[in-house]
Amino acid sequence: MALNSKVPQGPIKDKWTTYKDKIDLVNPANKRLIDVIVVGTGLAGGSAAATLAELGYNVKAFCYQDSPRRAHSIAAQGGINAAKNYQGDGDSTYRLFYDTVKGGDYRSREANVYRLAEVSANIIDQCVAQGVPFARDYGGLLDNRSFGGVLVSRTFYAKGQTGQQLLLGAYSAMNRQIARGKIEMFNRHEMLDVVKVDGKARGIIARNLITGEIERHSAHAVVIASGGYGNVYFLSTNAMGSNATAAWKIHKKGAYFANPCYTQIHPTCIPRSGDYQSKLTLMSESLRNDGRIWVPKNMEDVIAIREGKKKPTDLSEDERDYYLERRYPAFGNLVPRDVASRAAKERCDAGYGVNATGEAVYLDFASAIERYGKEQAKIHNIENPSKQKIYDLGKAIVEAKYGNLFQMYEKIVDENPYETPMMIYPATHYTMGGVWVDYNLMTTVDGLYCIGEANFSDHGANRLGASALMQGLADGYFVLPYTIGDYLADEIRTGKIPTNTPEFDEAEKEVKDRIDFFVNNQGTNSVDYYHKKLGKIMWDKCGMSRNEQGLKEAMAEIKALREDFWKNVKVPGTANEMNPELEKAGRVADFLELGELFAKDALSRNESCGGHFREESVELDGEQKGEAKRNDKEYAYVAAWEYKGEPADAVLHKEELEFNDIELKQRSYK
Repeated sequence: MALNSKVPQGPIKDKWTTYKDKIDLVNPANKRLIDVIVVGTGLAGGSAAATLAELGYNVKAFCYQDSPRRAHSIAAQGGINAAKNYQGDGDSTYRLFYDTVKGGDYRSREANVYRLAEVSANIIDQCVAQGVPFARDYGGLLDNRSFGGVLVSRTFYAKGQTGQQLLLGAYSAMNRQIARGKIEMFNRHEMLDVVKVDGKARGIIARNLITGEIERHSAHAVVIASGGYGNVYFLSTNAMGSNATAAWKIHKKGAYFANPCYTQIHPTCIPRSGDYQSKLTLMSESLRNDGRIWVPKNMEDVIAIREGKKKPTDLSEDERDYYLERRYPAFGNLVPRDVASRAAKERCDAGYGVNATGEAVYLDFASAIERYGKEQAKIHNIENPSKQKIYDLGKAIVEAKYGNLFQMYEKIVDENPYETPMMIYPATHYTMGGVWVDYNLMTTVDGLYCIGEANFSDHGANRLGASALMQGLADGYFVLPYTIGDYLADEIRTGKIPTNTPEFDEAEKEVKDRIDFFVNNQGTNSVDYYHKKLGKIMWDKCGMSRNEQGLKEAMAEIKALREDFWKNVKVPGTANEMNPELEKAGRVADFLELGELFAKDALSRNESCGGHFREESVELDGEQKGEAKRNDKEYAYVAAWEYKGEPADAVLHKEELEFNDIELKQRSYK
């Protein structure tokens, strides 16, 4: 099967407009005859469900949490990008497009990215109308700050709670449709398989996580908005419940997977403190606006700090290596995430890590507090302010911008970040890869769509900060509602999709057989035992640093671990009750399959890209590197996985990227 991206012809700046002018539409009176299932109610799924219901479709929305308000989108703290140029600093649709493609190491599909940049401005207007409390400047206008990899300020924010506030906006829009009866909400339900009838997605099999009941739900189209798979590493910034199951189930039913080995390594996370941890905590990238990243210049200072004989505040400016400012003077501490992560790892690998494990660098706000304090003193006409007064004034400004983040750090680390520099280290965050989709956001299965982080299309090998919220809301509010109508226009005569068919019978049987195996298997090891082992393999051999031998070892080790899992996993409790260990078992089983494909994908890419070092790759100069990027291909895999069986060899399909649409200046900060 050859991939067809279905990108419209013509200049890139006209593609989306021309496309919308020519697609098929569904009559408002006919929309009430059509059912759509949305799996996931984060920003992408919640906005899609609300918008589709507002348009008149009958929507069934599913989330495994108690409420859509608990979706992991709330963890996106720092802001959301939009090309409004409120600061007058040179931003534009093209500049946002350019930064996104460049920041993703030229691996994203350009047509999708340009569309994302186009609709970004609409998102802000939509969210303001919903009451999202974006920060405002002194005159009452919406404020902006900058994020990594850009030279402008285009990030709208609500203190350090942007994701939460945006999610509440989408949730309020959903609630309005729930009250109207246009959205039927299924909280505490997990999708365990997709049902295909005559090659089209026609429904899902879901488990009620409270009662254990297996349910059948039908629709004319299915939308997957279930987020990323960063928890394949076990330790990540993702919520513990974040998983790959919905995306992986549709992959096993024919939806291709693309770029699975690209994961974002976020540079600004609280360092790991021990083997007992179950997750890592993200500190927003927005902190790099005012925080300066450094390590000691001298090894004796590093050792003294680790042994507790010195404090970081004891070191003078001359004794500190502000390595990002030194290496990348144009961007300074606001280099893209992959650059910052690789640089931090390099310094720590060289022995300059400042915590007990040697895996931490400093993020210091002393300069910002002093700068803001002096500015405020002038504003308030305070002559000859004392150091304490400057500190108090500056601290108040920093607290207003980042206060909840500082509070969170202090609760976890038990250090006051106003007085002592934060410690940070890179960690697995967002997944660049995901389900392959075309320009319509449809997978390789008819009627099956994938939006938000669950698909692969918009970010390439690395995502710029504040773009996750942008993509999720763009897909849900402004892209999918158009593109899905083009497909559903042919479904108005189909009628209600029955669930008493052989296809639903077969899918339900597969789900029940798998559940029965877990609760009846007399193993000796817990689910977490296997998840932790998988995570160590993934981080050590498929993480930031990779090589051919390690990746081949990883594939063999994951295969052996998966075989042992199916023999020796122990799941307590029964199927017909609330059973978190049973939920976890199914998700880890999927991670064990995905992990092997992940390693296989990484093995096929002899390149250093995004947050990943490939040790055998040849270093290219800037001009060669740009040309190599332009000639890169888009990868998608289809694997015929069988229940408890061996994976078939993944079949590699290639499709040319649309790099001929527009010339990009090959100006590299790498």
